[in-house]
Amino acid sequence: MQDIVIFGAGDIAEVADFYFRHDSSFTVAGFTVDEAYLKEDHFHGRPVVPFERATDTFPADRFGLFVAVSYSGINDLRAKKVAAARAKGYRLASYVSSRATTFPGLDVKENCFILEDNTIQPFAQVGANVTLWSGNHIGHHAVIEDDVFLASHIVVSGGVKIGQGSFIGVNATLRDHVTIGKKCVIGAGALVLEDLPDFSVVAPRGTERSAVPSTRLRRI
Repeated sequence: MQDIVIFGAGDIAEVADFYFRHDSSFTVAGFTVDEAYLKEDHFHGRPVVPFERATDTFPADRFGLFVAVSYSGINDLRAKKVAAARAKGYRLASYVSSRATTFPGLDVKENCFILEDNTIQPFAQVGANVTLWSGNHIGHHAVIEDDVFLASHIVVSGGVKIGQGSFIGVNATLRDHVTIGKKCVIGAGALVLEDLPDFSVVAPRGTERSAVPSTRLRRI
């Protein structure tokens, strides 16, 4: 068992704590946040300390650290906190669900969060600080660069490249061998059939609400 500290004390940190505690060899000893956002000194029964002085309580030679931050600022905030933790000397932990499907040769780098029902096919590459929420398909020879966040039930076909810092929303589908530039935002339900340059935004419209109220439906 290895002791780690989680950066964060919100929903993502709570989820990360649950997975690390119930499905990993790590022990979560406590939490840390920027002092300006420190609201309580305990979270789920364990101490929360200011990140500026985290090494006083959790020395970097004895504890690892996991940055539990979402895709805020097109993943910039998470990347900055990973860099800050590294500068303090912390080893960055990663989590891969025991219910994910992976194959020999997958190199899981620092601060990755790979949840259940992800299928990562042979020869796919996953960078550092990548979040793969539940239920994604990562096709063979796909390349996911650093600091990317994939929501749930996304199809990344074979040979796709996803650039650094990009965000992909739920149920998006990326055709084989397309290249997604860095810091792209692809909305929920998008179908991407061609390359996208850096900083692209693809935002499909949602299903329109009917003008007929439910009380007037003849059948349901």
